[in-house]
Order: sequence, then C-alpha cells, then structure tokens
Amino acid sequence: MSRARVIVIGAGSTGAATAHDLALRGVDVIVVERGEVASGTTGRNHCLLHSGGRYCVNDEEAGIECIDENLTLRRIMPDLLELNDGLFVATDEADRAYMDTFLEACARCHIPARELSRAQALEAEPFLTPDVLAAVQVPDGVFEPFRFCLAFLATARANGAQVRTFTEVTDLATSDGFVSGVEVVDRRTGRSETLGADLVINAGGPWAEHLASMADVDVPVSPTPGVMVTVGRRLANMVINRCNVPSDGDIVVPQRTTSIIGTTSWSVDDPDHIPIPSDHVDRMMTRGRSLIPEVASTPIRGVMAVARPLISKPGVDARDVSRTFECFDHKADGIEGFVTISGGKTTTARAMAEKVSDIVCGKLGSTAECRTSEVPLVSYRRFYL
Repeated sequence: MSRARVIVIGAGSTGAATAHDLALRGVDVIVVERGEVASGTTGRNHCLLHSGGRYCVNDEEAGIECIDENLTLRRIMPDLLELNDGLFVATDEADRAYMDTFLEACARCHIPARELSRAQALEAEPFLTPDVLAAVQVPDGVFEPFRFCLAFLATARANGAQVRTFTEVTDLATSDGFVSGVEVVDRRTGRSETLGADLVINAGGPWAEHLASMADVDVPVSPTPGVMVTVGRRLANMVINRCNVPSDGDIVVPQRTTSIIGTTSWSVDDPDHIPIPSDHVDRMMTRGRSLIPEVASTPIRGVMAVARPLISKPGVDARDVSRTFECFDHKADGIEGFVTISGGKTTTARAMAEKVSDIVCGKLGSTAECRTSEVPLVSYRRFYL
C-alpha cells in the first residue's frame, strides 16, 4: 500500500516541525520553500525560547503554551538551546506595582518564577540600569533560528521527507473543489512543474493569506512587523525584559556575542515590503538604554523587521492580538485537501505541528499518533549529509 503524500509549504519553524511530525507518522512529505530554510519570519525573530512570561498576564493561553513547549524543547533539542534564563526587571514604581500581578500570573500558568532583590539582580547582571528596584527570574532561553529549523528538517529527512528550497509555489492545483498539489518554479533554474499530493498544508506564516487566496479561501492572518536592533556586544547573561505590560523596546535578548533589542508593532498589507521607520530604530535604542545603559556606547550591528503571522481579530490592536495559534481546515470553506496553520511562536512550533498533523492524519484515515514530544532530534548538521 502506498503512503499518503503531503506537501508542506514553508520551511520556517512551523513547516519544519510539521514535516518532522508527519514523517514520524509514516507520511510521505515534501517541503517546498521559496528561499533558504528559515529565510522568512523565523530567521528574523528575537531568538527567544519563551518561558511564557511575556504573555502570562494578558494572554494566559499563549503563556501556558510557551512554558509547556519550552520544557518539551529542552528534552528533544538540548544541544541547540542556551538555557540562560530571563529577568523581568522593575525600574520604577509602576513596574514594581506590576510585579505582584506578574508573579500571580506566572503561578496560574505554572511558570517557575523567583523574585530577586535589587542587589541580587545587579550581581547577576552587572550592566543592568542602576535604577533597577527588583526582578523576577524565569526559565527563558535562546536558540539560533536556522539551526532550530535544520534540526527538525534533518530528522524529517532521516524519516524519508524531501526538502526543496528555492522552490516557490506559484499556484495551487485545484479541481472540483479539491486541492491536488502545487505548481512551483525553481528559482535557481526557472524550471516549472506540478507536484501532486493527497493534501497540502499552508505553513506560509505571514504569507499564508496570499497562499490561501490561490484556492479562493480566506484566512484571518494579519502581517504584523516589528523593528529589532542588534548591537555588536553581548550586554547580558540572561534575557532582560521590563516587568510591565508588553510595549515597544521592552526586551534585550543576548544572542552569541550580540544583543537584540525589540520590538515595535504595526500592521502591513505586504509582508515582502516592510519599510523600517527611522523613529522605530531610535525608539529601540532609547528604550534599550533604559534597561542596559551600555547600549548607548555599543555600535549597531544590524536593523531588521519581519512580519509576525498573527491571527487577526476585528477591532483588536496588533499589540493586543493573542500569540496563540490556529489551524484552518478549508473543508469548511468548500475546499478539500487544503489546511492552513498559522499564528504562534517559534517556541510553540512543535505544538502547532502536532495540531495540524492530527487534523491531516484524520483526513487521510491514519491513526498514527504524535511522538514528537519524546523523540530527540538528530543534529542539525545531518541536514547536509
């Protein structure tokens, strides 16, 4: 009996994790990606392994998802993570008052949290602003996005999956309300072809809406960019967050020998064309200095902006949209053989993959269960072997 074939569009964290999940379940998987692995949203993010602390107060569902997946990723990819923890710091009385609310929310979301005095915070992080009053330590961490995706894809390949980079989907192959594959062009050779499949998964991130339009269906994905500034020096041991309601420039993430300051938030129509407002860059530097004064004397290494694929809600500001994820079976739209997964965070990619793979296997008549929470990933280096 031949194996069912599924095409996954997108080789960011969600697409990579989905390929791994389906390949483990015995599905024949082809991943198509118009650029390099992690060349979209995943490759230009904060590199933050979320503890859930950034969401636990106002987005409890996302906070719980993050801490659960944080602990899972520690089991399946320990060599890829820098488990350096994070500090939520209070720099004024408003932050200090918010700290009680934050600690209560951490407890509700089962996020381990330990309160530190001013002296303890400064001992742990000497470059912190002397204005710090207190801090809360949580199990944040850091990853390298490219290797993160490669590990999932290398494991998927070890289980028979194909990965085709620089292969852009130009259309969906549809007939009588059924998606039977994708039309692609190799961006290196210009060669076009049609790839057939029993089902197609749209894991295109902020481009998911564009891909869904090829089947004349709509998904409520709002491309929501944020400006991040990287400075050329590692200024903290842990991830530094301001202990207050999420806002612009309230986080500094150490990544190797650099520090990433972020982020702003606004909506755009086209995730391929995101102008970077100069005042957003200035704001990141000003807000970053308020947490770590040494930011002022550290040269800028790079500036980036990329769209988050948030699930839009009518009348809700982009900053307040939930960071949880959602799966759309387009059978409900009259189109069979086509499923979209979007929203979420890189930290929750494995959980997103589990959800969409459960739906896909159900549609394919497979009873294979998810095993990705326990199966360790192979080395990312094996992707090239």
